[in-house]
Amino acid sequence: MYDAMLRLTHTAMPGKLQKTLPIKNLPLIHQILPVFVLTAFAVLAPFLWQGHKGFNLWDEGYLWYGAQRVLLGEVPLRDFMSYDPGRYYWSAALMSLWGDNGILALRGAVAVFQTIGLFTGLLLIAQKSPLHFKLPGFLYLLLSALTLMVWMYPRHKLFDISLSILLVGVLSFLVQHPARLRYFVCGLCIGLVAVFGRNHGVYGAVGSVGVMVWLAIKPGGPTDQPGFVEGLLLWAAGVAAGFTPLLTMVLFVPGFAGAFWESIRFLFEVKATNLPLPVPWPWKVSFDSIPSEEAIRGVLVGLFFIGILIFSLVGIAWILFQKFHNKAVSPVLVASVFLGLPYAHYAYSRADVGHLAQSIFPLLIGCLVLLAAQPAKIKWPFAVALCTMSLWVMHAFHPGWQCHASGQCKAIEISGNQLMVSPEVESDVRLLRKLAREYAPDGGSFVVTPFWPGAYPLLNTKSPMWGIYALFPRNEDFQQEEIKRIAAASPGFVLIYDLPLDGREELRFRNTHPLIYRYIIEHFDQVFDSPNPVYQIYTGRKPAE
Repeated sequence: MYDAMLRLTHTAMPGKLQKTLPIKNLPLIHQILPVFVLTAFAVLAPFLWQGHKGFNLWDEGYLWYGAQRVLLGEVPLRDFMSYDPGRYYWSAALMSLWGDNGILALRGAVAVFQTIGLFTGLLLIAQKSPLHFKLPGFLYLLLSALTLMVWMYPRHKLFDISLSILLVGVLSFLVQHPARLRYFVCGLCIGLVAVFGRNHGVYGAVGSVGVMVWLAIKPGGPTDQPGFVEGLLLWAAGVAAGFTPLLTMVLFVPGFAGAFWESIRFLFEVKATNLPLPVPWPWKVSFDSIPSEEAIRGVLVGLFFIGILIFSLVGIAWILFQKFHNKAVSPVLVASVFLGLPYAHYAYSRADVGHLAQSIFPLLIGCLVLLAAQPAKIKWPFAVALCTMSLWVMHAFHPGWQCHASGQCKAIEISGNQLMVSPEVESDVRLLRKLAREYAPDGGSFVVTPFWPGAYPLLNTKSPMWGIYALFPRNEDFQQEEIKRIAAASPGFVLIYDLPLDGREELRFRNTHPLIYRYIIEHFDQVFDSPNPVYQIYTGRKPAE
């Protein structure tokens, strides 16, 4: 069994047959412990530095609200708009264990999941330099950790980032030794991944099919390697088993099945998984109108967008060539190139830095694994260049750096924690608290829409609306149900963030939810001393005397 565990952690170098290292040469503890220690340090150090910096009423608030509501017994998708349930139950479980529903407790729960993802990524890279506990190998692993960590942004999306890394590990596990049990285990893991994010389940499925087709070409694996059809059936059985937690909710949680199918139907209704943005191609950067540092960052961002496509397309062609010529290929590289293409879809679905960061890890891991097996004169210059470009692009987006660079962050108390936030966020938090004191005291109901779901956990209040993040247009039936919820809650105030998202007038709340907007202006009185013209504030209408 010990020898089998070692075999799982060893990957063949390109052009060479796989060999199992003797136990006496590489004890398992020497393979894993340095990677774990480095992972723990790589996650803990940035958390201590910037865990208390920054606050996002938008997407981070969306996750925080869901975690709080699950702690109170509510069900994602059924009781409030949400991602898939896994991340909420993970967060709520750890927050409950710590006895804290605050923002730092949430960030801590996310950081634990991040640790699992980063550990998996570094372990995959470490396989290429198994003596990594010696100085050269450890330095390369340290450089790899820095490269991966700087792309782990934004922090409320670390579930998605870690899931993409775990998928690389799972498919590598299958390629390494394509036995029947591993087909099932691979499917099992992808089913579990889908519980946290069905899009990741789809990407994992696409990558799995590519890997299984590749394995079926001139199969030269173990004697128990199944054929394509048998392997696919074993894999599908694993997916069903892994998806059991969500299937159980569909079958046994009242009202969840309808909400789950409605969330799928809605994707077909809007015909999109995201609000698209134009791709920031590097040749579109204007060096004349922006500082040179920003211009270089723009060029690098564009090159990374191109890189995730080229890496997958060229990589798939190369591993197919190697397969037809009976040459061994790194299992990690096979997994990375087949996952790179579906994750490129995610990056291009909304082509900004945040979505690039959530899609780039198959590229990063594949490149770092490939470089680890090269001679030093190739390995080090290219690895340093990749790390330098990554730092240039991403450092400016991290909240710790933003507070340091601006020197303007202000201290504010949020959920019992002292945070340092930008002046704009500090002003928005003060406004929400002022409105709550005046118009919805003692935990009274209010509505903040469409962009600030974080207002509700900030003030420990339930949203009257199901749609806490009202970005997409909704049909009349949906809006009528929301109006009934608003009327039943009788909110003390309503704040409409009247912003055309991405500069698109059709995405103003009045255009995406016209019936709700009309109900608000007809049943509430507008306050005309709003501190910001885009914040439309309404208060409950007093009955006529």
